[in-house]
Amino acid sequence: MKKILAILIFTLGITGVSFGQKFAVKNNLLYDLTTTLNAGVEIGLGTRWTLDASGNYIPWKFGKVRWKHWLVQPEFRYWFCERFNGHFIGVHGHYAEYNFGGIGFNHNLRHHRYQGHLYGGGISYGYQWILNNRWNLEATLGVGYARLHDKKYPIAECGTVIREKGRNYWGPTKIGITIVYIIK
Repeated sequence: MKKILAILIFTLGITGVSFGQKFAVKNNLLYDLTTTLNAGVEIGLGTRWTLDASGNYIPWKFGKVRWKHWLVQPEFRYWFCERFNGHFIGVHGHYAEYNFGGIGFNHNLRHHRYQGHLYGGGISYGYQWILNNRWNLEATLGVGYARLHDKKYPIAECGTVIREKGRNYWGPTKIGITIVYIIK
């Protein structure tokens, strides 16, 4: 058992480091531009490992236009230099529930509403620039998979289900220009 624990500690790069040395709160500026309420936290797990978790929420409904969702997206990150500085890669998961329609992007979205949920995961790459002792700026992009399951309705307050469908999505799953406040 001691040998397995020693290998795990060496592999994670956490020798000589106490947990919880650094903690950050975050806000994705790109989501702010799309009126998505969002917040995140990131916790140092070791010299090169962190756990990032973000939550996003859109509550908007304007007449027949619906643009609602909530999303959680945890991610384990490996930092090439040191945590909260420079290049990192990550593995993330995501779960969301959504309700959108009446939007003029195309005929289907203009005349129908989709309500359902999704789950999946992916990988990401990012970089953090140190701005000063407490503030960083982060850019990140992730790709991966999502399984969507939803019901299609006509644009109406109490419409009848037109169809129920599940489908697979492969592509971008995460994007961000994020302001980071470090708590030491």
